[in-house]
Amino acid sequence: MIRVHGTALPVHIKLDLLRGHRYSMNARSIRMRLPVTMTEKQLEDHLEACAVWVEDVLKQKPDLRAAYFGKTYQSGDVLTVGDRRYILDVEMHERVTNTARLIGDTISLTLNTQLGDWQRGRVVKTLLSRIVARDFQEEISRRVMDWNQRTFKMPIKTINLKYNHSNWGSCSSKGNVNLSTRLLFAPKSVQDYVILHELAHLVELNHSDRFWALVEMHMPDYQEKEKWLKKHRNECDF
Repeated sequence: MIRVHGTALPVHIKLDLLRGHRYSMNARSIRMRLPVTMTEKQLEDHLEACAVWVEDVLKQKPDLRAAYFGKTYQSGDVLTVGDRRYILDVEMHERVTNTARLIGDTISLTLNTQLGDWQRGRVVKTLLSRIVARDFQEEISRRVMDWNQRTFKMPIKTINLKYNHSNWGSCSSKGNVNLSTRLLFAPKSVQDYVILHELAHLVELNHSDRFWALVEMHMPDYQEKEKWLKKHRNECDF
């Protein structure tokens, strides 16, 4: 573990035959590659150096900072997703499992007291995403089918809402349409663009000129939606 801004963050360490060292991080993990001949003292020095390196990276990349130091929730807080508002009820217990239930407009979270700050943030984000996904599933499925009927009329096998930080949506040649729950924080017109974007991939599984022509045919101002997503990316999250 390393401490960054007072929060303990896990580091994955790989020892191999390389001579030097290498630090890397993405939205999900921090990694160090070190020589297998590393002594315990050298390892401690690298952990300290890695913590400084991580602080510098987070200053330069707001997306990563948001991933590691996201929102903190307490009982009574209100989570607003689109036009829906959820009241949070957070309880800490010694049980191993972490759970969430939607009761009316209240999301009841039960969390393990042994979770560290970083772990708690990740767990809460996952639980909230799952609950909200279930609540929005019917509406999003209906809108996807409606857009498909008005545009490409392609076979759709499944429509899935799940947390994804790396993209807003995806689809497969088998007709599976996936949308990130982060998209639910965007205006509906922007959601419609991502839905249309993924449906167009059922016709063109690429980003060729033909693909963009299909998107533009049904949404001439799609580039404005792209700009909105880039500008407000950090705000669309749990």
